[in-house]
Amino acid sequence: MNCIYLKKKSDKFSKMRHPWIFKNSVEKIEEHNQTNAYRLIYSEADMLPGLIVDRYGDFLVIQALTAGIDNIKHILANNLMQLVNPLGIYERSDSDVRKLEGLEPVKGQLLGTLPPEYVEIKENGFLFLADIIKGQKTGLFLDQRNNRRITGKYAKNKNILDCFSYTGGFTVYAKACGAYSVTCIDSSENANLIAQKNFILNKILSGIEMINENVFTTMRKYRDYGKTFDMIIIDPPKLAPTRLHTDKAIRAYKDLNLLAMKLLTQGGILAAFSCSGGINAKLFREMISWAAIDAGKEIQILETLSQGPDHPIRINFPESEYLKGLILRIL
Repeated sequence: MNCIYLKKKSDKFSKMRHPWIFKNSVEKIEEHNQTNAYRLIYSEADMLPGLIVDRYGDFLVIQALTAGIDNIKHILANNLMQLVNPLGIYERSDSDVRKLEGLEPVKGQLLGTLPPEYVEIKENGFLFLADIIKGQKTGLFLDQRNNRRITGKYAKNKNILDCFSYTGGFTVYAKACGAYSVTCIDSSENANLIAQKNFILNKILSGIEMINENVFTTMRKYRDYGKTFDMIIIDPPKLAPTRLHTDKAIRAYKDLNLLAMKLLTQGGILAAFSCSGGINAKLFREMISWAAIDAGKEIQILETLSQGPDHPIRINFPESEYLKGLILRIL
């Protein structure tokens, strides 16, 4: 079992493993006080099917996705309150997967203080606002924390297109690492507004263009105009939640990456991601290959990326490995 040594003043908790499933990676994640938002409990991968618990600074967000967990969520919340001592615990059990268990979506305060509209968190030293009441997933895409840092190191002096930019996470890292300019595209007006707040929080005041449009439409427009970029980041929402959606999703992923390859300059960098559990790493790489053939491009894989250590992959539960990423170079 993955456990952490809980950071309590009492030796009772600091020097023994507690039966609750927390992460042994948390102390590493919080090293030098640079990060305070991460996943504490990751469902089947942590031997607790249907339970998700994320930490956002002084608040916890819990998702109860199965009937069994839903029945004991108040007991779980009370235990979490004692062990982690947050200001409050908020429930975001609003995933469609609950319908498979005959459960209705549920949102609301479980214990403690209601979180503010935006919770300010730290990630690798950067500041971000998390909307844990209305935002996607539980507020932020915590699984991309390491990938944002890795992708940023390719950004220096580049003109970048950040597709599905959401609240600007990849853009913040890119600008901090010396990107010349970043064009952010997202269809959510609210996400774009939060992104602008995040840029101000991190003292990024220039070199960013915000576009509130459909990514597919805008990329095709750029292709027709002959516009190019030195680097493109594609981090779309889940297009294939199950294997039943695989064929349709693969066509969409291929279209996105084909367009990106046509918009990149020679030597340009493509950071391509998929969070769809219905598409495995082999199929994702094959899709990239098909896109490159249709785009008439030769590409190199520079790095293969996955989810962070707070989203562990259970070896006999392959579905826990859902996030795929490739850093590619156009030859």
